[in-house]
Amino acid sequence: MQLANPKRLYFFDEGVSDKKLLGGKGAGLAEMTALRLPVPPGFVITTEVCEEFYSNGERLPEGLMDSVMGAMKSLEDGTGKRFGDPKAPLLVSVRSGSAVSMPGMMDTILNLGLNDQIVEGLAALTSDDRFAYDTYRRFIQLFAKVVLGIDEALLSRVVDEEKKGRGVAADSDLDAASLKRIVRAFESALAKANKPLPQDPKEQLEMAIEAVFRSWNGKRALEYRRQYRITPEVAKGTAVTVVAMVFGNMGNDSATGVLFTRDPTTGARGLYGDFLANAQGEDVVAGTRTPKSIAELKKEMPEPYSTLERVAETLEERFAEPQDVEFTIEKGRLFILQTRAAKMGPMGAVRAAVDMVREGRITKEKALLRIEPDQLEQLFHPQVDPRKKELPIAVGVPASPGAATGKVVFDADTAVEWTKKGEKVILVREETKPEDVHGFFAAQGVLTSRGGKTSHAAVVARGLGKPCVVGCAALVIYQQSRLLLVGDTKIEEGATVTIDGSNGRVYPGAVRLLQPELKDEVFELLAWADEVKRLGVWANADTPESAARARKMGAKGIGLARTERMFNAEERLPLVVSMIMASTDAERKLYLDRLRPLQKQDFKKILKEMQGLPVIIRLLDPPLHEFLPRFEDMTEKVNKLQRHGEEKQLVEAKRILDKARQLSEANPMLGHRGVRLGLTHPEIYEMQMTAVMEAAAELMNEGVKVMPKIMTPQVAAYQEVKRIREQFDEVKLKVEKKEGLTLNVKFGTMIETVRACLDADEIAKYAEFFSFGTNDLSQATFSFSREDAEAKFLPFYLEKGILPDNPFETIDDKGVGTLIRLAVESGRRTRPDLEVGICGEHGGDPRSVYICHKARLDYVSASSFRIPVARLAAARIALQERARS
Repeated sequence: MQLANPKRLYFFDEGVSDKKLLGGKGAGLAEMTALRLPVPPGFVITTEVCEEFYSNGERLPEGLMDSVMGAMKSLEDGTGKRFGDPKAPLLVSVRSGSAVSMPGMMDTILNLGLNDQIVEGLAALTSDDRFAYDTYRRFIQLFAKVVLGIDEALLSRVVDEEKKGRGVAADSDLDAASLKRIVRAFESALAKANKPLPQDPKEQLEMAIEAVFRSWNGKRALEYRRQYRITPEVAKGTAVTVVAMVFGNMGNDSATGVLFTRDPTTGARGLYGDFLANAQGEDVVAGTRTPKSIAELKKEMPEPYSTLERVAETLEERFAEPQDVEFTIEKGRLFILQTRAAKMGPMGAVRAAVDMVREGRITKEKALLRIEPDQLEQLFHPQVDPRKKELPIAVGVPASPGAATGKVVFDADTAVEWTKKGEKVILVREETKPEDVHGFFAAQGVLTSRGGKTSHAAVVARGLGKPCVVGCAALVIYQQSRLLLVGDTKIEEGATVTIDGSNGRVYPGAVRLLQPELKDEVFELLAWADEVKRLGVWANADTPESAARARKMGAKGIGLARTERMFNAEERLPLVVSMIMASTDAERKLYLDRLRPLQKQDFKKILKEMQGLPVIIRLLDPPLHEFLPRFEDMTEKVNKLQRHGEEKQLVEAKRILDKARQLSEANPMLGHRGVRLGLTHPEIYEMQMTAVMEAAAELMNEGVKVMPKIMTPQVAAYQEVKRIREQFDEVKLKVEKKEGLTLNVKFGTMIETVRACLDADEIAKYAEFFSFGTNDLSQATFSFSREDAEAKFLPFYLEKGILPDNPFETIDDKGVGTLIRLAVESGRRTRPDLEVGICGEHGGDPRSVYICHKARLDYVSASSFRIPVARLAAARIALQERARS
């Protein structure tokens, strides 16, 4: 392999701080050296050498170790110590570091350079046997685990047995004699495993460098890069940083610790972190001892603490963002071992960014680019207290964020009944259907054993802002027995569980939850986002309550109000069922006439809540059989009634069962639904259009400004749109004549079939706006069933890289994105002022927002709690576009 840069090693004081070349750790140490901060001397083997290592069959390139040993000679000259010399031993740490911070994902070796002879020299030099052998046993433990591949539990048992025999609780309580016994036991264990500890320090160093390079492709690192989408373009490999050791385990005037320059949870300015006296860095991370708060350091070691305060200020001034700093104090002298951008919690990140704007350190634009959009959503929901260590009994698909605790119930009616009695409940189902909606309203959260992020349960829960976990395959639900099994654990109806819709975890019992506390900084940041974004952000909202929540979240309209959700309200469903069961058009009209005033009131409340902002109301979409009881449930009911001989109820149950059988379809998602239903049963759409227009007219007469829009779903051909548009115009004229006013009601269509995308130029002759239903359009493009795909093969596709993303979470740019751009361009050729948006669940996904921005859409519509995410994502995209132009 030909190196872009033939220089393989850089010392910290050479003035080079390129993260891609030196990794974050090495670049940070070089920067701090340039700032004259107290950094131990060292050098970096570049990330390009890591690429060489892998192209060379996982072998170090020829001549590298000659360069490394030359660099070690320079360290010897600078420190006055000698690598491999028992009289004045130079020990080093060998650490990883890529261009992107990957905390804990790769390997580190400390105290390298010790052997059986040198440890005696270190003891003599320091007059401290305990320190020398504590350092040696630490080196052997790390080297054995990281380099030799020995199970760390094997050596940990040796330490635990020695502590037990000596009657002490902490490693720091072991004396020199105990530590010597541990070292001998370690060496014996390694010899038995046929992996003896190398006694040549140069060999140790070479093996350690190889191990760090290998850790770049270790399981942890690969999974981290996959999870956080760290591509080779961003980080090609790890650097290896070799640093002269400084020791925090030389007594009670020595220490090691980690600090943040701002509180990572709240963002408050000031030192925040932990330290341990007489310890080394892995003690703090491993949790083998309980660390002290950094505030205690001020009392115990005031001079190093004062220096730390100055260092923190210098680092924030230089990097203009909160820092995560590792430090060691050796005999009262402070050394800084690492600095990197701090991993902040959502509120901490927001407050720190806003405060830094106020402090004049960064611009508003920089603050917007610093916050990841997905972080914002977590701020608006209760969360499981991260300090609690309860283990989940099951993990499913996180479908709607937030955490909730309640008693398990197995059907929607029970959820309503128990809620009325003051109980908090979690609705548990194999899967949910439209008739379960009243249970959603009643429950604190929803848990299903089937489904994915775009299943019925997921979509409804997100719209209502309820926590939801779906696709939890470990759950075995016995509906009739009112019992839930998770492995060997039995959970009966009425037992308490906690679900976390942010990560998919299910906990037994009640777990402590943290309630959201939104600070002014959140709304200030979002106001800055609104100043720069081009793309509008609207909401998917079906009730006045969800509309109010959407406005609070900053929505500038409703992009999708689903009328079928209103049909499923508890007091409406019997009327809807009667309408479906009607045997004549006249009888059906009778029930529709009773439904119209109810729908009108629904529309009035939502329109009034939005105060003149646009509200897009979708005409009925699902097939009629979805409003009837489940076929299986009705069959069971008929059988039961036949056994008990209740004739009147039996006749009615049989009638409903026959109707359900008559309406059933082989593939209902592609069947008699949407515009097809509206054309074959025009009286249904006529009722809904009339209700919308009467609601608008009444509000106008009350002096309320309204902007309703009506759209038809599932269109495939312009002829369908033409017919519905004619019906729309007739109803509009009729209501205007009746009310004596002119209505400002727009007509449009969803674009959610491939053919509609291809027919967009003709459709635009009749539709004043397009709204892409990206959920169904993705299904149609891939020929995937959402729930089946997510439950059966999509995880495999994603794991094997067959697809880069779940197409129901992020818009597939190659397929669906191309169809969207094609439809937008051809539609606007016909109607230049055509308004275009999306109303699928993709509207709250940051990468999908980017695709919509690129396609020149006017708005995205998302569930309420994803609105802040979309606002920030739209702003970041606009800023990035501005930077490129």
